[in-house]
This record gives sequence, C-alpha cells and structure tokens, in this order.
Amino acid sequence: MVGQGMADNPMNILLIPSPQPVEPEHHPFRASPKIMAWAVDTVNEIVNKTLRAGVILEKIMGPLSRGHLALRNTNLNDNSFVTFNYFKEPEDLRKCIEGMKTIIDVVNSDAYSKFRYKYMPVEALIDLMLALPLNRRRKHANVTFCLEQFCIDTVLTICHYHGGCRVGRVVDKGYRVPGIDSLRVVDGSTFYRTPGTNPQATVMMLGRHMGQRILHDGLLRGSKKKN
Repeated sequence: MVGQGMADNPMNILLIPSPQPVEPEHHPFRASPKIMAWAVDTVNEIVNKTLRAGVILEKIMGPLSRGHLALRNTNLNDNSFVTFNYFKEPEDLRKCIEGMKTIIDVVNSDAYSKFRYKYMPVEALIDLMLALPLNRRRKHANVTFCLEQFCIDTVLTICHYHGGCRVGRVVDKGYRVPGIDSLRVVDGSTFYRTPGTNPQATVMMLGRHMGQRILHDGLLRGSKKKN
C-alpha cells in the first residue's frame, strides 16, 4: 500500500569540546562534515564563544521500525504527514544503546584523551547534548544516566528516508506501477532498507540501469515488429 512501510535511519551524536584543533575527516559519508559544522555553530550560539569540538555519530542500520506517509490534502505544494516511528522496535533501540556505549568507550580511550578536556566527564558531554535544540522532543531528567532515554530524546534524522513505495508492494520487480501505462518509480521509496552510505549514488545507479533496460526492451520490441 502506498505510504506504508516508511522508515528513516535514526542517528544519535555526541559532541566533544577539544582543547586543540580537530582536523576534519574526509569520510565517504558526506553528511558528517555538515552535521559537525551545524553542531558546533549551534553550541557557539549557546556559549557565545568560538568552540573547538569533534562529533562522533552512530546510525542504526535497517531499521526495523516502520512508519507511514499520508497526504495532507490535494495541494502538491503542502508537505505530507510523515511518521517514522523511531525506536518503535526494541531491537533498534538496543542497537542505539550499544552504539552509544561504543562511542563512550572511544571518548574514554587513551588515544582520544588529548582531544577532550579532563574536567568534562561523559556525563557532562551528555548534558551538553541535552542543552542543544536537536529536535522538538521533550527532554527527560534521567537522561544523563540512561542511554535508552538519551537515544529517544536526542534522536536525529540522517536523511536516509526510504520505503512507502516498495518493490512487490506498490511497484513490481520492473518498478512499474500496476494499472498505469509507462509509469515507473525509481527512488529511495522503493527500498526495503537503505544502503550504508550515500543512498543517492545507489538511486542514480538504479535509475541508469532501469533506463538502459527500458531502451533495450524498446529496441527488442521494435526488432520483433520489423520481423
């Protein structure tokens, strides 16, 4: 059914102020520098000073939790109603907790010690995240000592939306919309799960493949007509 099975990979981050400059890492995941810049700029506005900091994030693969999309009205210029149901499935929440534990282990490691202030324990870093306007969710008082609640309260989108027009549910294996001639859907809405990084590249690859397939099928039909 159209609009059902919508999903987005939940992301949680930890911002770590650093006593020395942090060199940006050019990672294939293109969103991370933007997220880091946004997080640092947001903190700068709050503390009103230049801040050196790094950001470590974790993203849930899958995910298992599903939501839905519904049209607000018939005006195409109005945004639709979208519900992703982050962490509806306990397994997604468990993975987030494990991911945050790994981040905390990294932050507490000897190798990372020169990039953080000694007077800022992990609890202070978590409190810092709660002070940021990350989302519109209500923040709970016990978050500092409860990673489960931290994941829920500070969840962010990683902009890997998918589902809602999945193959075998809404479109067929050729990405055709049943009952409508010459209409195919080739985008992230057809995915059951999103690729690990840069889903745009996967969509472009899929679009090129389907374009070549359409051309091939057209040439094949034309050849049969001539015969």
